[in-house]
Amino acid sequence: MKTMIGTLLGASFLAALASTPVAAQQTTLTIATVNNGDMIRMQALTSDFTAKNPDINVKWVTLEENVLRQRVTTDIATKGGQFDVLTIGTYEVPIWAKKNWLVPLDKLSADYDAKDILPKIADAVSVKGTLYAAPFYGESSMTMYRTDLFQKAGLTMPESPSWEFVIDAAKKLTDKSAGVYGICLRGKAGWGENMAFLTAMANSYGARWFDEKWQPQFNGPEWKATLTDYVNLMREAGPPGASSNGFNENLALFNAGKCAMWIDATVAASFVTNPKDSKVADKVGFALAPNKGLGKNANWLWAWNLAIPAGSKKVEAASKFIEWATGKGYTDLVASKEGWANVPPGTRTSLYRNEAYIKAAPFAKLTLASIDSADPNHPTVKPVPYVGVQYAAIPEFQGIGTQVGQQFSAALSGAAKIDAALIAAQAATEREMKRAGYIK
Repeated sequence: MKTMIGTLLGASFLAALASTPVAAQQTTLTIATVNNGDMIRMQALTSDFTAKNPDINVKWVTLEENVLRQRVTTDIATKGGQFDVLTIGTYEVPIWAKKNWLVPLDKLSADYDAKDILPKIADAVSVKGTLYAAPFYGESSMTMYRTDLFQKAGLTMPESPSWEFVIDAAKKLTDKSAGVYGICLRGKAGWGENMAFLTAMANSYGARWFDEKWQPQFNGPEWKATLTDYVNLMREAGPPGASSNGFNENLALFNAGKCAMWIDATVAASFVTNPKDSKVADKVGFALAPNKGLGKNANWLWAWNLAIPAGSKKVEAASKFIEWATGKGYTDLVASKEGWANVPPGTRTSLYRNEAYIKAAPFAKLTLASIDSADPNHPTVKPVPYVGVQYAAIPEFQGIGTQVGQQFSAALSGAAKIDAALIAAQAATEREMKRAGYIK
């Protein structure tokens, strides 16, 4: 009798167990990203993604720009496997794709509408027509300025200012006793920090990294004019400690009312005009990046993108996250939470046809014009053998650009003379290009 009861109970238990749904095993995605405002906002909205995908958990690793680049480059080159989704730039995507370090994004859903990505941005993150990363936001660079300070000084910002105008205006607008500086520019060493800005500036001055035979050009008059004007301008009209300031530091200074002008990424426009972030939100105007009358403005082309490292065992989950974060639905989500002016810019054609966005974002048309006018295939006044506006798209550039950036940051801080910094930049670049076999 006991045996029969036990058998029945056991059968009942097994039947009940079989009918109970087994909880889905969670996949944890570790995502490496940069500590820029749009990415911080994305993290705050991640619950929207996990609510739709309860089987996926998200772990963020948020790093300063230079540190992020070092960490993800080391990880992917050594196949470390620390990250499931990488935030990388337009510089890395084609180089890493050709090394087979990235998973091609050729299975995105029809709803994602990859054809809606702006052509200039799509080309920058594709190899032979295949996407290897999805752009989270795209940018060029522009001149942001304080309309109230310009009006007070009797100055009018041209739509396409010259460097001569910018330099003169910066000096006139500087009021150090009031803690207001005529201009804020990147000075922090790094190929994607001070050298991104200085390379774009140098392009407008007629300079180039290499001639057509890959010979470095820092010993030419164009680079000397660029660095001399930059250093002198920052010493006369820039904030103290400028050699430590990158994008985020200058954004904070501008939003605090400390900068009369700031030439930097177009993506900053939504932050400098957002009353939640900026004390001068209603006093900001926009113009193109400056020029020297040689046919090139100092504007670049860039996108921060999400990519999947090759060898990942979480491709399906990573792809879902990338579609969520870079899709049209995410744009609508940000618009509903933060307003249209604060959606990630510079990636989709449809955004620049959206009347609600155009009305909310006074900088939208200028951003698109700056992106469209940047030409990675012809970035300089004279011919060059490389592709890229604020960088040369060769594997060696990351190391070379960092070394040169350190020399130029030292010139800005006063730790090195301008001529000495140029000589050191020339020597370091020649050495690395010889080692890599570009020149003898």
